[in-house]
Amino acid sequence: MRKAAGQVAPSSRDGACGTAELSQQVLQSRYLAPGESDREAVIARVARALAEAEPQAGRAAWARRFARAMQAGFIPGGRILAAAGRPGTATWINCFVLPLAGHPLEARALDDTVTTLRAGGGVGLDFSTLDDPLAALHAFDEACARATGASTRPGALMGVLRIDHPRIGSFIGTTLPHFNLSVAVTDNFMQRVETGEPEATATWRHLAAAALAGGEPGVIFIDTIRRDDSLADRETICALNPCGEQPLPPHGSCCLGSMDLTRFVRHGLTPAACFDHAALARVTRTAVRMLDNVIDLTPWPLPPLATEARRTRRIGLGITGLADALLLLGLRYSRAEGRNAAAAMVRTLRDVATEASVALARERGAFPAFAAGPCLAPPGHASRLPRRLRDAIARHGLRHSHRLSMAPAGSISLAMAGGVSTGVEPVWGWHTVRQLRQPDGSVCAHRDTDPVWRRWIRRHGAGAPLPPFFETLDDISPAAQLAMVATLAPLVDGAIAKTVQLRPSTTVHDVERLLQRAWTQGVKGLALYRPRAGLAPPVRPTPA
Repeated sequence: MRKAAGQVAPSSRDGACGTAELSQQVLQSRYLAPGESDREAVIARVARALAEAEPQAGRAAWARRFARAMQAGFIPGGRILAAAGRPGTATWINCFVLPLAGHPLEARALDDTVTTLRAGGGVGLDFSTLDDPLAALHAFDEACARATGASTRPGALMGVLRIDHPRIGSFIGTTLPHFNLSVAVTDNFMQRVETGEPEATATWRHLAAAALAGGEPGVIFIDTIRRDDSLADRETICALNPCGEQPLPPHGSCCLGSMDLTRFVRHGLTPAACFDHAALARVTRTAVRMLDNVIDLTPWPLPPLATEARRTRRIGLGITGLADALLLLGLRYSRAEGRNAAAAMVRTLRDVATEASVALARERGAFPAFAAGPCLAPPGHASRLPRRLRDAIARHGLRHSHRLSMAPAGSISLAMAGGVSTGVEPVWGWHTVRQLRQPDGSVCAHRDTDPVWRRWIRRHGAGAPLPPFFETLDDISPAAQLAMVATLAPLVDGAIAKTVQLRPSTTVHDVERLLQRAWTQGVKGLALYRPRAGLAPPVRPTPA
């Protein structure tokens, strides 16, 4: 995913198709292999491919089980959908972080980045080790443009710079076509802001003004991220992937997948509506095994990436369709009732994913870097797990150092889930215009409608008033959006990709306060967006 494409170019075609046609176009342009025509064909191919990691005698049975999990609501990450079961060297992994150790290694890092981009992966880089990070940023951006051209999936990069870097003033306010940018903010800096230290407050205001004006840079709270890392004693997280759902160490990566939460709502839009946690648990157990298999089956763009992935076996299981699931349950995203329901869903995902990882550790072995003491030590994420899970980890280990990661899930939600609300975001609107990049590099705009809204209209008629729980992004304040993120953040050991949409009347001071509140509430980071006429909805989150 990249930052919002902005206003549709005058030469773009205004598509008249609806959501079904748009979903088919995204499926065709990104995920269908030669000879495939529909979602079921993709599911069958991916299921067969992931079953190749199983003992030969049981592969057919596992392929059927994997297919059932995808039909029930699990959506593997976009790179898995696109590349699994197809010949070639395209990676099945969405996101990577590559090291920049200083000028002597910059050329090597540039080559490694291009290699990874051409294999299909997005790359995050920490430029804080360089004396001239802006020159390096431009060099990497130009290399990315050459490597990916006018592809329907342009290369994606994340550039990170520490708040205490001498060039931070120039970094703030910089924008580049292929980069999302984030500032790594320390606790020390935030404490200086809170005490009113002049230099810190001036930099903070500069950052807030730039984020308000153009959505760049995002903010990551690097000390919060490192405190939560259950591998903090044996790795140093330095950057994050382009969409921000996964903080990573040098050569780190994460294979992704999302649960379509709408598939687990029973009797939606009726007084009997309820969420089927048992069904979510069943699919989660299979999904964890599927992602574990990806690590052993994918082609790796570079040997150090494979080495690091096998050392920690990070996976990133997340959610999509959250806002639409709450609509089906008759709950408001902006209220405590919606946040509590969302937390219950994610808690089930967290606990069952951990149980499944323990079970795989017993079957296949724990990840090589596992050590029970440091992994379970406070304040890391695993120290907050229920006692029964901590005891199981101490006895049997974990197959995966990290299990949860909330990706934006934009394209996969369109192609594989009928256009449900993406990731943890609210519904953008009942009627929206989505921009789809064509193979020739042009952008085509397509009309789209929310699937739960369509369901309500079919049932009650076009003139029927919407209930109060039918909220769109424009109805939900920035504070309420942040509250949802803060509620879910303690349950997620990776991060949450979320962009907070601001009001047109938002001031720089409002942004400063919102970002400070995010830090005090333990959120790992935040990206902001202020809508303007003619601009597309945001697709550029950083971690939460």
